Amino acid sequence: MPAISIKPEIVFHILDFPVTNSLLLSTIVVFVFFLIALKYKRESFNVRKSSFYYFFQFILKSIYSLFESVLGEKTKYFFPLLFSFFMFIILQNWFGLLPGIGSILVKVQEHGEEIFIPLFRGGNADLNTTFVLALTSVIMIQVFGIKFLGFKDYLKKFVNLTNPLNFFLGFLEIISEFSKVLSFSFRLFGNIFAGEVLLTIVAFLVPILASFPFIILEVFVGFIQALVFSMLTAVFISGAIATHH
Repeated sequence: MPAISIKPEIVFHILDFPVTNSLLLSTIVVFVFFLIALKYKRESFNVRKSSFYYFFQFILKSIYSLFESVLGEKTKYFFPLLFSFFMFIILQNWFGLLPGIGSILVKVQEHGEEIFIPLFRGGNADLNTTFVLALTSVIMIQVFGIKFLGFKDYLKKFVNLTNPLNFFLGFLEIISEFSKVLSFSFRLFGNIFAGEVLLTIVAFLVPILASFPFIILEVFVGFIQALVFSMLTAVFISGAIATHH
């Protein structure tokens, strides 16, 4: 039977720091993300640009127009953060579908026994990764709200003592901000982890080509989840910087 673990497995330690299989793949994704950005920057200075540049430029403009429908003229200011979310998440999702991810095994010692664990695991199939992404998103939403409205005016959204109703609504707003962390992290983790489990079970039951349609589906799901995360962040930023009455 295939072994499915919710938590990532520790591959090795650097001093006392445990390096998990999901962290290994996330490190590769960050490196690839950096290479893509570096290549795009270099191509932008060339007179003759490659097809890579025009393809990536098309993606940039398409995603920018989506964010512009939410943030309007302020899109340029927030675009680096939002597009970074989109690119990092979609690369994490798609790299988790590559051949060998989850199937290349290494032998490790655990509780005095030798066991085999996957060398690589999808980064967003690790709740630690999605939780940090969610926390970063929610913290930046608060930072932008304070920056655009001022600390005093932004605080009025949560603490308003003019009447009991406004005080109660402010309390609900505080709960809403904390719930965004859970909503962001568990939505992304749940969808990606469920897809990973589905592909594992299908490949175990019918090894030959049966999982191919599901891989195509997961490619689409990975794109949608990256878009949903970044677009929701844009919507919440738009609400945070809006003047409240």
